[in-house]
Amino acid sequence: MPALGRLKENHVAADRFTGMNNDFLLQEFQQVEQKEQVIRPPMRPRKIKPIWREYLEVALISLMAALLLRIFVVSAYRVDSPSMENTLFEGDYIFVNKLAYDFGSPKIGDVAIFRSPLNPTKDYIKRIMALPGQTVEVVDKILYVDNQLAMIIPNAKNADPKILPMQLSLRDNFGPIQVPSDEYFVLGDNRDNSQDSRFWGFVPEENLKGKAIFVYWSWQPDPKAPQWKFPYIFSAFQMGFYFITNFPSQTRWERLFTAL
Repeated sequence: MPALGRLKENHVAADRFTGMNNDFLLQEFQQVEQKEQVIRPPMRPRKIKPIWREYLEVALISLMAALLLRIFVVSAYRVDSPSMENTLFEGDYIFVNKLAYDFGSPKIGDVAIFRSPLNPTKDYIKRIMALPGQTVEVVDKILYVDNQLAMIIPNAKNADPKILPMQLSLRDNFGPIQVPSDEYFVLGDNRDNSQDSRFWGFVPEENLKGKAIFVYWSWQPDPKAPQWKFPYIFSAFQMGFYFITNFPSQTRWERLFTAL
């Protein structure tokens, strides 16, 4: 029996020791947790941007994106002659892909923007109708490329029924002549009212600036519209008022986003 009593005392002592160890570990864990809580830096309140700053940032980002697109990818042009009717009309505004001929080759049928061979400060818009090395000939208004009837352009037209002999004009009879290497033969779709390769020669490849993509806006020219003249302050008010009041009627809505 004395041995049994000592055994019970030993169990009681072991339980007390285990309880003390648990209490000690719990206190140590709490102390460590308290230290971590003290060391952890306090959360800073998040600053709320004013609404004007958010709009300003969006506007600046949009402006930068538009400038980069304008410089490197696309350009906007206004058609100011009837030489491409009935594909493009005077007053059409078009987008031009400036990278089209950096990553691809010009093709027959492309509506291309290029620097004039006679005056590099001026840009022209015509349709490519023959490639380097091909032979072109116009016989009584009909275009032949390599002795074959050239591509038919649905909107191309000959408005003047008269046929002029080559001695008088190269408009209706031209060639045959071979297109030099790295140059292109271009024509206006309004064949009887276009100054093009028949009159001033071929277009060097280095003069090509891009390919017309689509019409993004079109404005019907009006000879009665106010003109920009001195004193310019009055012209600005007159033109602004004219634009606002005539916008619905002078816009060619049916031509918007016309693919080329």
